[in-house]
Amino acid sequence: MQATIYHNPRCSKSRAALALLRAADADVTIVEYLKTPPDRTTLAALLARGGLGPRDVLRRTEPGAAALTGADDAAILDAMLADPILMERPLVATARGVVLARPPERVADIL
Repeated sequence: MQATIYHNPRCSKSRAALALLRAADADVTIVEYLKTPPDRTTLAALLARGGLGPRDVLRRTEPGAAALTGADDAAILDAMLADPILMERPLVATARGVVLARPPERVADIL
């Protein structure tokens, strides 16, 4: 099974999700989204496939997130594209769907 993980190697949840994918023998493409962020079309498609909105994947603990409290989805998406650290991680995509793997065990839903 093919899987793509939007990954931050410094994040324990992201590392755990990657380990679960590897344990399931998935053929994993790793995208370090802080170095290579998805473009708007890709991010919007991922969110749509997962039934997620930009607010669902907004990393609220980041300082830049506070300014987005009353923002609409388009503004949140723009902010995440401009500063990818605002994206919660890890996002995992397979042919069966997309999940925000928090907790990491959620990857089982799409394997």
